[in-house]
Amino acid sequence: MAKPDIHPTWYPDAKVICNGEVVMTTGSTSPELHVDVWSGNHPFYTGTQKILDTEGRVDRFMRKYGMGGSPSAEKAAAAAATETAPEAASAEA
Repeated sequence: MAKPDIHPTWYPDAKVICNGEVVMTTGSTSPELHVDVWSGNHPFYTGTQKILDTEGRVDRFMRKYGMGGSPSAEKAAAAAATETAPEAASAEA
């Protein structure tokens, strides 16, 4: 049994508000909880999460450890290979 006059008031139906809308109710010591993000609009839970490659970090990692490179570098290498291929064929003949 809880001692009287030492515990905060418990609100069993406290409203959770996000962007001006009541999104759910829960138990809390506050009658209203104002939140910016909840599971209904968080990108991880909604499946709209985007992975941003800022400053080409993935490409730089791939080049550093020899795992390919940027798509533009691969296109340039392919173009260079096709330019040298006809020369090699004519030199053999």
